[in-house]
Amino acid sequence: MKSTECMIQSSDLGKVDRLAAFVETFRLRASAVQAGQAVHGPCLLLAGPVDGQGHGGEERIVVRLHGGGEAPPDLRVAVAIEFDNASNPLMAAMPEELSVPLRTAPALRCTAQAFLSEVQGNRCGRMAALNRLAEVMVLMALRQVIDAGTRQPGLFAALSHPQLHRALVGMHDHPSRAWTVDQLAQHAAMSRTQFMATFRRVVGTTPMAYLGSWRLTLACRQLKSGQPVKAVASRAGFGSAAAFSRAFSRAYGHAPVALKPLG
Repeated sequence: MKSTECMIQSSDLGKVDRLAAFVETFRLRASAVQAGQAVHGPCLLLAGPVDGQGHGGEERIVVRLHGGGEAPPDLRVAVAIEFDNASNPLMAAMPEELSVPLRTAPALRCTAQAFLSEVQGNRCGRMAALNRLAEVMVLMALRQVIDAGTRQPGLFAALSHPQLHRALVGMHDHPSRAWTVDQLAQHAAMSRTQFMATFRRVVGTTPMAYLGSWRLTLACRQLKSGQPVKAVASRAGFGSAAAFSRAFSRAYGHAPVALKPLG
């Protein structure tokens, strides 16, 4: 098989939003880092030519999951990322480092240029503008990674897959629906057998196991916000509070009532 055939790539379907559920569920915060300040967690680095003659490396956005490491020699500015990192499956699925050349992403390049303009200026509302632009750059970088596709099995591969991503978006957007494998296969425009085999190969687990994990992730967030177990169980797609409690205990080793609300 040719290497190009091994890469799972997306097609321009444009009818479902593969990032919407993550943006709505997990709070994205991105903030510019002061010059010389170390970044220890997830970060976005804007690197490229260090002067008007193009000296330095290619203009690019680099996203690092754990931060740290040596800064690129042509680093322009760093941005700290908080996307509910500990609980967000999108962050858990990210590679240790990804790089997006700005020549392949015109909209991202324009946003990066606007960001640099704010960094170098001192206009009113500067920090608010920097932080908003930083959030947009993070989302655009994630979009580029999804659109480019990946050989590595997991969530990004599934979101990049021209058919599977529709089933995933269905689960993400409507977790309380009583999904069946046949319904998900229909969403992906595949036969049941093809869907099951492709999903396991690309995602690394079964559709129902993935759905259960997504439901529990959402349930944890709702419980931490102080919502009652019975209401959370219903919204998460479990038939009863008892069924939810059993699934929760199997996954986390304790009953949902033991999870203390934040704040």
